[in-house]
Amino acid sequence: TTGMSPLLGKAFMFLTLLISIPSSVFFLNWLATLWKGSIRFTVPMLFTLSVVFVFALGGLTGLYLATVTSDIYLHDSMFVVGHFHYTLAASVLMASFAAIYYWYPKMFGKKLNTFLGHCHFWVTFASLNMVFYNMMAAGYAGQHRRLFDPFVFEFLQPLKAVNFKITMWAFMMGTAQLFLLINIIWTWLKGKKADKNPWEAATLEWTVDYPVPHGNFSEIPTVHTGPHEYSHPSLTGRDWIPQTEALK
Repeated sequence: TTGMSPLLGKAFMFLTLLISIPSSVFFLNWLATLWKGSIRFTVPMLFTLSVVFVFALGGLTGLYLATVTSDIYLHDSMFVVGHFHYTLAASVLMASFAAIYYWYPKMFGKKLNTFLGHCHFWVTFASLNMVFYNMMAAGYAGQHRRLFDPFVFEFLQPLKAVNFKITMWAFMMGTAQLFLLINIIWTWLKGKKADKNPWEAATLEWTVDYPVPHGNFSEIPTVHTGPHEYSHPSLTGRDWIPQTEALK
């Protein structure tokens, strides 16, 4: 669309595909970490796993934009918008929610309600995917981005229904955040005090009491193990050990 040399387009394609190598490395690292792991499907873990899912979709759809032959058609279309939001917006949003649910007991001494957390996750996850999937579908059908009113073009008239779905699912995703707001208010007013280590995490911060004492620790702890000592053969009855406890 710019009149540049086709040879230069091949150079851009090569460099863009080259960028995917480090992304693929840490994505495979995530999968290898999960493989045969003792995964607990807590609310923070569900949001974390959804990050892996949406980032994978964003990465795979990016290959079509990196390849010159397919990007000629998809360039500057709504497909780009859907891909970009899968890669950055969706992954950052879901990771932020995972962090909120995970760190809330440490910050405020109370654990957010699990049922409301599941409602928040599933409605957000479903609506988010429907928004960005339909964006890519509209782009694949030929709808360009950055148009104030794309339906002045007759060939885009059939896509009104798709755009209506995008809007409705976006409103649904926004409404789903009320689950989090209600959860925070309910937990603040009626929630029970959380355990010191509700997630059975091994790192030092989960050995600190709430409210946090001055200097974090009443006594300087002695570190015996690494921060991720899970499923050690010497452990019996549990698959984790805090850093302050020595392996036998």
